[in-house]
Amino acid sequence: MKTLIPLLLMLVAMPSMAQRQFDIEVIIFNRAVDAEQTDESWPTSVAEIDLEKAAPFNDASYRAKKGVQMLPASEYALNDEVNKLKQHAGFKVLMHKAWRQGDQGRFAAPVFHVQAGRDYSGKFNPDGSMINAQQSQILEGITEQSIPKPLYQLDGKLQIYVEHYLYADVQLDLKAPSVKEVTLEQHQPTTDNLEPAVDNQVVQVGLMEDITPTVHKVEFLKSYRFDQKRRMRSTETHFLDHPLMGMIIQVRRVNQ
Repeated sequence: MKTLIPLLLMLVAMPSMAQRQFDIEVIIFNRAVDAEQTDESWPTSVAEIDLEKAAPFNDASYRAKKGVQMLPASEYALNDEVNKLKQHAGFKVLMHKAWRQGDQGRFAAPVFHVQAGRDYSGKFNPDGSMINAQQSQILEGITEQSIPKPLYQLDGKLQIYVEHYLYADVQLDLKAPSVKEVTLEQHQPTTDNLEPAVDNQVVQVGLMEDITPTVHKVEFLKSYRFDQKRRMRSTETHFLDHPLMGMIIQVRRVNQ
């Protein structure tokens, strides 16, 4: 009987533990700095973020499946922080959202596909290359159904989950126009129709031709990766930093 009492107490407590709810509020902003002027060494290209299990905030069926409820603006608690960022010339708020979710672990908690900021699809292709004049003419004549998908300034995924502690797992790409140098194929001088050497004279080939490689600067859309995992405490406000952007996260336990 003494053994059964702790087991019964545990069974009674389990439903209430499973019903824990958290209000999560997130602000994402970028910094008004030139990425190429920072001390960081940025790769020209990055691997695509795996979005297979992610869904956008506006996917109602996904939210229902994951037990997520979007919160109205009247329940936001970080409006003062947003206003301070908006009043500062060095920052631009890209996203401010809040939602309620349960205390699921990493394999069950919702993974949100984050898309925000400027849409670059009118100027750049998905691979970052510029849309040339010919492509622009084609795009103007295509039907609405085949218009290229938006190419947002901020794109990636965000997950908040519970495994003994609260965790934030973030993978985001901040996209911005950049310039890279492209070297064209070097011109090789031709030896066709040259007179053969006579009387031990040296025939010098190509001295009058410019064989210096041609270098062009090409504009392209570069992705700067934000990849962080942070352990958090509820009721505390956490700041995730990056040379080009920042994220403010607050997780509030819901009193039931």
